[in-house]
Amino acid sequence: MSASFRNFLITRLLLTIPMVLILITFVFVIMRILPGDPIRSQLGPRVSAEQADRIAERLGLNRPLYIQYFDFLWKTVTLDFGTALTQGERPIRQELSEKLPATIELTIPAMTFTAIFGIFFGAFAARRRKKPEDFGIRLFSIIIYSIPIFFLGLIFQIIFSVRLNILPLAGRMNPLLLVNFNSITNFYVLDAILTRNWPALLSALKHLVLPALTLGLALTGVFIRLTRVNMIEMLQADFITAGRARGLPERRLAYRHALRNTFIPILTLIGLQLAILMAGAVLTETTFSWPGIGRYLVTRIQLRDYTAVQSTIAVFAVFVAGISLAMDVLYAFVDPRIRY
Repeated sequence: MSASFRNFLITRLLLTIPMVLILITFVFVIMRILPGDPIRSQLGPRVSAEQADRIAERLGLNRPLYIQYFDFLWKTVTLDFGTALTQGERPIRQELSEKLPATIELTIPAMTFTAIFGIFFGAFAARRRKKPEDFGIRLFSIIIYSIPIFFLGLIFQIIFSVRLNILPLAGRMNPLLLVNFNSITNFYVLDAILTRNWPALLSALKHLVLPALTLGLALTGVFIRLTRVNMIEMLQADFITAGRARGLPERRLAYRHALRNTFIPILTLIGLQLAILMAGAVLTETTFSWPGIGRYLVTRIQLRDYTAVQSTIAVFAVFVAGISLAMDVLYAFVDPRIRY
């Protein structure tokens, strides 16, 4: 590891700490300034004062705000979020440890599909600029970006689940297989491979196709347009002109040289869109009854579960900050000029 890269990495780590702190503080403040009493909104207006006081004491809501704030910071660092209002004595950390892997398992293939599909067709459209293929791909990118995620998911459910009956309608796995399924990491695909449970693996993959396809297609249009614009600019660069003068094949110039030099803005978009995919997973998980953290958050909001909503949003914030850090480190590998 070079000194420049090491210094860059240390600097980014130090900058991530205040960013996460600001995000967590923002979550804390927003949850406190929202109107209404979280206890009475959850248990109803007829709850007795003694019962409300006991719950407030259990949750620490009767303490001064600065004590609540530092307690929230410590619980976020230690991942000890206490218990939810609507889940009895079950810890929120246990809930999130079951829901977060499901969302990650959905987001990774969706992001992979978005990047590969969007970059390939964006580069192809740039090569075929102002030709019918270019206009068709550009029209597709506009249409697919305009369709709401939940509507696209419903269309896929009607076509592939109801009409053709070739893919499951909802869930993560066949309930009959789930009864005897040994989940080690809560990543069903990985657990099925580790336990060599091939029927469960097939079921998990089949249940993953429609929600991942829906989530991935929703953001494909952005990648197509960004890749196309940058490829067109790069194909007009001097080094590409020099390559043409030397007789290099156009396909090699486009995909080996021009496309490689467009990866910096594409990597930037991948980092941003991965965070958006986590947010978009809320709609996708609700549509496909996918038991992830997005659906869990929607359910807790509907139940006005104060502590669970606060903790889930904090986990989202930390996850987005981690993605931002990972993307910055990846930039430094791709383009050494960023380190200086």
